[in-house]
Amino acid sequence: MLRKLIYEAGARMRNPSLMEQFDFLKKSDRWERAQLDYYQLEKMKSFLKFAYLYSPFYRTMFKEIGFVPSQMTSLKEMKALPITDKSVLIQHNREIQSIYPFDKLRRSETSGSSGQPLLFYRDEEWDSGHRAAVMRGMSWYGVMPWERNGYLWGYNVDKRKRFNTRILDELCNRFRMFSYAPVDIERFCHRLKKASYLSGYSSMIYEVAKYINEHGVTMSDYHLKMIKATSEKIYPNYRQEVWQAFGLDCTSEYGAAEAGIIAFECPEGKNMHICMENVYVEDEEGEIIVTNMLSRSFPIIRYRLGDYVTFADAGYECPCGRQHPVIVDVCGRVGKNVIGKTGKYPSLTFYYVFKNVALNDGCVLNYQARQEEVGKVIINIEQPLTYAEKMTPLVRRELEKYFKDDIEFTIRWGVKLHTHKEKLKDFITTID
Repeated sequence: MLRKLIYEAGARMRNPSLMEQFDFLKKSDRWERAQLDYYQLEKMKSFLKFAYLYSPFYRTMFKEIGFVPSQMTSLKEMKALPITDKSVLIQHNREIQSIYPFDKLRRSETSGSSGQPLLFYRDEEWDSGHRAAVMRGMSWYGVMPWERNGYLWGYNVDKRKRFNTRILDELCNRFRMFSYAPVDIERFCHRLKKASYLSGYSSMIYEVAKYINEHGVTMSDYHLKMIKATSEKIYPNYRQEVWQAFGLDCTSEYGAAEAGIIAFECPEGKNMHICMENVYVEDEEGEIIVTNMLSRSFPIIRYRLGDYVTFADAGYECPCGRQHPVIVDVCGRVGKNVIGKTGKYPSLTFYYVFKNVALNDGCVLNYQARQEEVGKVIINIEQPLTYAEKMTPLVRRELEKYFKDDIEFTIRWGVKLHTHKEKLKDFITTID
């Protein structure tokens, strides 16, 4: 009870509209699809009207193409607006930022893992709506944010800022690791025995689960209600390791700082339901395009997030009964090309190579491909050298299907993939 009171007191100061937005999302959680569609259209019209009035960048754009938000009758009319990407948000940052006099604005910055950090400011309702979407997803698992939790996320190495982080964590009833030395992982796992949930980078959750399994700790020592993995792709092998350690599957939360919470996985159907009360998503040849209808202070409209995504068919019905559309899979980043001796290949190709090995040969492998020279790629695989004799021919079989003899592959087994200094990427290239 004390932790709940502390959380609610902090929320009233930092996010005054949080609980109101959370209560609304709980009500709309079971709306019929027609009601959701109507709400989304009306909210979009209101949001775009605001962008026209207060964002100099979008006012100019709307005038140039003759787009009038109040006259929209269908969300399909959004296609009249050009697609933006991070480079546009960076180049036109000042003009995109709204001139409306918000009471509260909070500085937000993307991680820059794509090489392009982005700075912008979120108004209070945007920040609260983002948090409310997370709270609703967590509530599906019987979890509330003030419950004791383990947190596997980044931190600042500066001693003073690390101290401030510890204070904030204590107020949020959470704990984290400040290094990945075995003694710190052991201490974190011990504290996790009294936690209600675990959240953070997918690869870091995997490392903790692997440590538990390797040291013979039984799942009965833990009483977690949810394990929420975010920010990175959840590989099948991650799920296997986490299940063995905790008897729970990883729950997917999909989103980004600028795009907001896009989708959250339900416990019944294990489907990621799009939070269509807050975002509108489009499918452009397999690539997701997002409009964040909360982003009034810095409008994010038809934003190319950079992910390949698979959507469920329009008529699909999830066993949980929710009518929100479903994302089946986040396939991978729209990354730089793999450069062969004569051709170019999308880096997503590696996703299909290893997916085929998993489906056809029943072996899930954690991998990272690296290219530093044209026509040559090193593939590092985390599984031990004992896999090499059996699995190397199978991996090469799939590589040959997609790349023929255009690229020379070196396969290395038993390689630790994650340094814990940044998000884990499945393809790294130094070739411009």
